[in-house]
Amino acid sequence: MHLDTLLHPLALRRAESADLSGILTLLADAAEWLHHRGVRQWPRGGFGPERIRPLIEERVLYLLDDELSHLDPDVDAANWRPVATIAVDGHADAEFWTPADGPDAALYVHKLAVARPWAGHGLGDALLDWAGGTAYATGRPWLRLDCAKDNPNLQAYYRRRGFRHVRTVDLPHRASGALFQRPADDALVTAFRDLTVPELIGA
Repeated sequence: MHLDTLLHPLALRRAESADLSGILTLLADAAEWLHHRGVRQWPRGGFGPERIRPLIEERVLYLLDDELSHLDPDVDAANWRPVATIAVDGHADAEFWTPADGPDAALYVHKLAVARPWAGHGLGDALLDWAGGTAYATGRPWLRLDCAKDNPNLQAYYRRRGFRHVRTVDLPHRASGALFQRPADDALVTAFRDLTVPELIGA
């Protein structure tokens, strides 16, 4: 997927092992931003590499890159970080999604984060639309996610994006638990056909 935002060309690609440091920094920044807003969905300080490396190895974690950053001599590998990240896979969280939900009928969004300088420009919307197109292309009728139980603003955002609240699972050891789903959409399948990879996500 290619986007032109703020005159910056952006490209979606699968994460590679060499991207781990930049991904951890992005997620840590997002977690700190959430913490300051009183949201405890993610651990403060972000995730350890043991949580992210398996997503890279499974080839289900995607990065949105600012292609101009690769031309900037002041941006080296140590300072690089993606514009946004999203994981899309067929792994239903067994603490949230029950057999009655038909866990295999959906793809699931995880680790959706947008770097703060890029917030408010529709990148999260575009990534969710791409994920919905990918779910449709793999024959699944639903795109699903879970988010913080105590974050009404985020829940309202997902509702505006066409997600329906399924239920809230209130587990004391989980900050997340508000479950949402929306129908998979074929509107973007043709445009993003080169990025739909059913053989890598369990179709």
